[in-house]
Order: sequence, then structure tokens, then C-alpha cells
Amino acid sequence: MAKKKAEKPETKSDFLRRVLGRNPDLDYRQVNQRWRKAGHPGEISNPLYYLIRRELGIRTEWAWVKQPPTATRELFQFKITLLEIRPPIWRRIRVRDGTLDKLHEHIQAAMGWTNSHLHHFRIGGTLYGDPMLMAENFGEMKYRDSTTTLLSAILPRDDGLLSFEYEYDFGDGWRHEVTFEGRPTAAPGEKHPICLEGEGACPPEDVGGVWGYADFLQAIADRDHEEHDELLEWAGGTFDPEKFSPTTATRRMKQGLPDWRSMR
Repeated sequence: MAKKKAEKPETKSDFLRRVLGRNPDLDYRQVNQRWRKAGHPGEISNPLYYLIRRELGIRTEWAWVKQPPTATRELFQFKITLLEIRPPIWRRIRVRDGTLDKLHEHIQAAMGWTNSHLHHFRIGGTLYGDPMLMAENFGEMKYRDSTTTLLSAILPRDDGLLSFEYEYDFGDGWRHEVTFEGRPTAAPGEKHPICLEGEGACPPEDVGGVWGYADFLQAIADRDHEEHDELLEWAGGTFDPEKFSPTTATRRMKQGLPDWRSMR
């Protein structure tokens, strides 16, 4: 008798398509209540919720749109290192002054993430996040608003080194060390934002954090591993952990990320 193939777990995107297709009036909190009630772990992120709403043609009305603060023309250099990973995965970038929220976008693009989960910064013991994304925890966790906090307002004026933490995907727990390396002089013809250099491919989204990524790499490197074919297919058919291109990272940084607030 043939062994019955295990059913593929329902993804967050498929779950959203199903429940919003039946009831498009469900808000973010109600969707997550249903997600947990169905026995699924973790939570559905706000950006993914609005992405699927847009995909399904569900119109979203926003009550207000904040005007960003006025930035300076200062140029900043940062090194971003993904913590607890060996060999190191890191990027060195140069960006103009902007909000912490904009730095989040630059980090996402340079690293290779897809902005599919929640994030925050921890600077000197203070948490910074987007109040619309962190709606349920913003007051309770005492976040400061990353969408109105300029880099020029928090970085040292004497170009002294400053390191702080950027965490992405609270389920997988990807922690990055962001090191401020000063206010450089741009090279002739250099346009910004730019990724100057780096090493290592970005781990796949939802791979399970540091330990899940280690298991993933072990499985795809061993053709005899029982999950080799399945995980390789899940990763798109191929994955090179050493592959990285500063040119590709720069192109992603210049393109920017879709702003989920503008989705209709």
C-alpha cells in the first residue's frame, strides 16, 4: 500500500486569501484571531495582510498620511551584520539622511529580505518602530516613532562609532548589528543609496531563524538528505549561500520597497 503523502501546511498567504475571500471586512486583529484559532503558530504580519487585500482587490481607506520630517543632505555609512551566523553575512552601505524607517528599507534591500514581517530598532535601550505596523504593541512596548526619527538626530556628531540592533521577523528572530561608520566623502560620480561591498547570500524568508537556516544548508548540501529535494524546491530550485552582488543590492536599494500604506 502506497504511503499517503503528507498534506502541505497552509501558508499565511493562502490562509489570508481564503478568509478574506469569504469575508473581506475582516480587520487585521480579527484575521490573526482566526489564524491562532486554527492552531497556526506565530502571527500574520501587517504588510502581508495588506498585500493580500490588494491582490484580492479589496479597497483600503487610510484615515491619514504623515508628512515625513525634513532631512539634511548628510551622507552616512553603515555596516550591517547578521548576528549569530558563520561565516558572516554582512553589507556596507552609504545612504543620505532620512528616517529610521527609510534605513529599514535600505537594510531590507541591501540584505535581500522581502519586507514580509515586522521589525524594530533598539538604540541605546530605546525601541523604535512604525506605529501603524506595531499598532497592537506600540504603546505597551513604549516604542518611539521610526517614521519621524531622522538619522541626523540620533547619530553622534563627532563621527564616533555607534552600534545598534535591527531585528526583523520576530518569529525567526533575525538580529542585525548596525554599525555607524561615519560621514564619508562621496567618491566622484557616486550616487546614493549604494551598497559598497558585502558577503554571503541572504537566508530564505521563513526558514526558521539561525538554527533553521543551518538545518536548511545541511539538507541542500547533502543529496541523500531526506529533505534535500523538498527544501531545494522550496528555495526556488537552487541556493548558493556565498552568492552576493553589491550591484544587485544597490539596484534593489534604488528601487526601494513598496509602501504598504499606499496600497488600495
